[in-house]
Amino acid sequence: MVLSKDFLWGGAVAANQCEGAYLEDGKGLALVDILPSAQEDRWGALLDPKKAMETTYNFYPSHESIDFYHTYKEDIALLAEMGFKTFRMSFAWTRIFPEGDELEPNEAGLAFYDKVFDELAKYNIEPLVTINHFDTPLGLVTKYGGWRNRKLIDFYVRYAETLLTRYKGKVKYWLTFNEINMILHIPFFGGGLIFEEGENTEQVKYQAAHHQLVASALVTKLAHEIDPENKVGCMLAAGIVYYNTPNPIDVRAAQESNQEQYFFVDVQSRGYYPSYAKRKFEEAGFEIEFEDGDEEILKNTVDFISFSYYSSRIISGDPEVMKQVKGGNAFASIANPYLEVSEWGWAIDPIGLRVTMNEMYDRYQKPLFIVENGLGAVDELVDGTVQDDYRIDYMRKHLEQMIEAVKDGVELWGYTSWGCIDLVSAGSGEMKKRYGFIYVDRDNFGNGSNKRYKKASFDWYKKVIASNGQEL
Repeated sequence: MVLSKDFLWGGAVAANQCEGAYLEDGKGLALVDILPSAQEDRWGALLDPKKAMETTYNFYPSHESIDFYHTYKEDIALLAEMGFKTFRMSFAWTRIFPEGDELEPNEAGLAFYDKVFDELAKYNIEPLVTINHFDTPLGLVTKYGGWRNRKLIDFYVRYAETLLTRYKGKVKYWLTFNEINMILHIPFFGGGLIFEEGENTEQVKYQAAHHQLVASALVTKLAHEIDPENKVGCMLAAGIVYYNTPNPIDVRAAQESNQEQYFFVDVQSRGYYPSYAKRKFEEAGFEIEFEDGDEEILKNTVDFISFSYYSSRIISGDPEVMKQVKGGNAFASIANPYLEVSEWGWAIDPIGLRVTMNEMYDRYQKPLFIVENGLGAVDELVDGTVQDDYRIDYMRKHLEQMIEAVKDGVELWGYTSWGCIDLVSAGSGEMKKRYGFIYVDRDNFGNGSNKRYKKASFDWYKKVIASNGQEL
């Protein structure tokens, strides 16, 4: 058997994409709660958050989402039926600290997660919990300017300490920030950043990233002190960047692009800023402000490295070639003629997952955990099910390459497919972009019964888990 007997099979969701109940039991507003649906230009709002702050839209997908806040028992029972060993979820920061800067937490929010963890424990499902998954409290943006302000370190540490203390013994696996490198690509989502005209946006992004890296290291230290059994991981939006041709300028461009994404894990896994980043900052003409003690704090490194993988990318060092670049989610790429693409234009590259895993394990020599992977597609519900053979095919090919990487010697703790139950897409705000094994009867406008239906992939994944990856 290639995978260890205690391999953690499961699926992943995020609070802001599934819970709904956006103001219930004292919850405050998070960034996503002011973002509209795809039909009202969600991407435009993400890229121009000032507009989002000043606009009243007709429909906000996060406000109701799939109502996991009220359906968690039913949903967890379905995950248990598939045989889940782990469930990756996130806390809604604003359920615990509605504005983000309160001194005392909201007990109703804490009590909700107690109930969720108790329900998971009933089925022996191990929670894997993200502390901050793209849901910085809106109050911390309007009052402090988001993560550009160093004060957010203290607010985040207070929040995390509350969680670590409250759920000691209930949660063992922790992730500090979801896709921490996304602060460079979608800075409002990643760090609550709204730029002023004329300021150096790159400097602001990297200074905010520094604050998150310090906060992550402080919480990693705290987690180990509160419970030595805790395992803390970082989380990266990963995907190997290929060079377009053997031309050395293309090879170098790909190396720089890969370094840009690895920068965050370099700090979180090694405990210091890499020399290539220092050179980049110096040549860009800005300096990252360190306070006394920051370098020592950063030495508190993570226990494992988790990441999302959906696609690979291609880059060129030739500016003329890069004019052909097509967008795809937050990342743009030259089209790869050897790969098919999803309905949303993402290159489907299973071998790229194996390459990415090997690259990361060779670089860090720490256990890996795939915490997001899957196919977003338009599903059709017919006679109470969805024949999503396309999803099964996608996942089978990726799991085959995952297992090959383990055979290569990569240490892998687990795999959680993204959106194991249909939820609202983070980037597009759509329901029609579905990833799950479980269909949720809601459309892009919030219409539908909200009833759950098993897709064909439900029974397929159940067999995968039962066979520990031997039956794909």
